[in-house]
Amino acid sequence: MLQYLTQQRSDLTIDKLKSLIDAKKRKIGAGYLTEQGALFLVAADLGISFDQKRSPVQISDLYIGAKDVTLYGRILTIYSPREFAKRESAETITNRTLVIYDGKSTIKIRLWDDRVQLPDQMGFQPGDIVKISKGYVKSGLDGKPFINVGMDCQLEKTDEAPFEIPILDKMTRTIDSIDSPLENIAIEGHVESNPRLSDYRDSRGNMSKSLQLDLFNEERTKSFRTIIWNISETRLPKVFLIGSKIRLIGVRIKPGNPQYGSGEFEIHGDEGTVVSTLNEETDIEAINLRIISMGSSTEDGKLITLGLLPDRKLVSIIVDKALIPNNLISGSIIECVPSRILGTNLTLTMNDSYVRMLENNTSFPSALDCQTKINEIVPSTVPYIIEAIVLQNPNTTQVTTRNNETIDMTDTLIGDDSGEIRLIGWRDLGSSINSLSLGDRVRIIGAIATSGLQGSPEVTLKPYSSITKINSKT
Repeated sequence: MLQYLTQQRSDLTIDKLKSLIDAKKRKIGAGYLTEQGALFLVAADLGISFDQKRSPVQISDLYIGAKDVTLYGRILTIYSPREFAKRESAETITNRTLVIYDGKSTIKIRLWDDRVQLPDQMGFQPGDIVKISKGYVKSGLDGKPFINVGMDCQLEKTDEAPFEIPILDKMTRTIDSIDSPLENIAIEGHVESNPRLSDYRDSRGNMSKSLQLDLFNEERTKSFRTIIWNISETRLPKVFLIGSKIRLIGVRIKPGNPQYGSGEFEIHGDEGTVVSTLNEETDIEAINLRIISMGSSTEDGKLITLGLLPDRKLVSIIVDKALIPNNLISGSIIECVPSRILGTNLTLTMNDSYVRMLENNTSFPSALDCQTKINEIVPSTVPYIIEAIVLQNPNTTQVTTRNNETIDMTDTLIGDDSGEIRLIGWRDLGSSINSLSLGDRVRIIGAIATSGLQGSPEVTLKPYSSITKINSKT
């Protein structure tokens, strides 16, 4: 605003305007005006109206309270519609957010009610140039400006802008270029760890999913812990393999959390973040595997199992129960076409997957071929298969989580001829540990190793895990 005024009058300087602002605040009285409010009055005294600023502006020129703004920018991210209930009534209102950029800055565009469907109706995509006419700049809850798109405001897609706006490819950063916290950026890198989808409870108490992975630079010498919060699986690529080169559009860089790693920075995204692979598109082909653990069922009619590929790699499988052959048991070999591949996680749905049984083949690897001795176990996202003896009676205790939720934790100690390790089952997964007795010889399939409180490895059951008693206790 100060710069705009100096452009209108050659006799004005920033320092002179600041003196006029201070004088206006003293004249009106303390506590009545902000500096911006005083500036509006100073501008009126000088005979300059901010409403005159109708020609296209850049994002950095915007100020809270600006009206009839004309703005050009490229779309960075498009959020899904959200519904809110007004505090003073039961009325429900809907809004939607877009983030645009012009090469130097970014700003949020807030659509309301009937304008919420505009992005879908006009086929908006990240990278498209849009023109905003008669926009109104308001202050968000974070104090940052955003453009409110009401009934009088026009939002349209256009082929060009009055100034150059870089395409997304030129705006995309690399891991090596990050040296400070940043907002609303695009970044690319390589996935060298298994992408993980996890359930969590958001700030409103609703269950949601997060995508977690480590994003590496080209040389694989530097990595950032990456979390995309409140993500929908439908927004992920159908094939998302370890080793893929990906681009994340609409993320922020924040200081790393020492509790979760030694990285200087972390990458955080949300439901508006776009995840895309930069590798050549890969078709999903038929996969042969042996089911080695039947795992557990979900409330929405799915079975979580663990499979073994011909190269002895383990994959977790979420499959609609209606797809499962009646004679499928642990040890069966199947052929399947997944609907989605996320690292070492396969998803099979009724709409676009199939499963068929294959004849047993003794040359196909089995769980017995992939067992690990306890002294070889290290923290990893790869499931372990362990044959051991129960050395302690199981014990169940209640633990309070960070969200003040009280849950059961069941644990015991198991051992083989190479060492001992703690076995843990959270919530309902502890029931399979509780069924064990001192001296039982067991085969544990699909336990994940983490670092315990004392720094020693411990193994935890997952929904696809299973425990089989090999013989009765001796």
